[in-house]
Amino acid sequence: MVISSKCVTKSDDLAIRDIAGETIIVPVKNNVGDLNSIYTLNEIGTFVWRLIDGATSITQIVNAICEEYDVQSEEAEKDVVTLTSSLEAAGLVRSPE
Repeated sequence: MVISSKCVTKSDDLAIRDIAGETIIVPVKNNVGDLNSIYTLNEIGTFVWRLIDGATSITQIVNAICEEYDVQSEEAEKDVVTLTSSLEAAGLVRSPE
């Protein structure tokens, strides 16, 4: 797998709360929280979420995870790509404009 230089940014219409080391994300549609689509990120997912800013590449996120946690780059890359793809499919992140 080739580490991506792709960047993603958070979508605008989200309600986000950090609770007990996890991140709760609620998409907001027409000014109403979509409670049927609540997403919860664990500690490492939250770590990734905090790095998603439209300027930090997938490569940089993978490197940060490898520095912070005891994980091999191949495993970190697979997990980051899976997570960001899932978040993108759910409309929680998008490629920057």
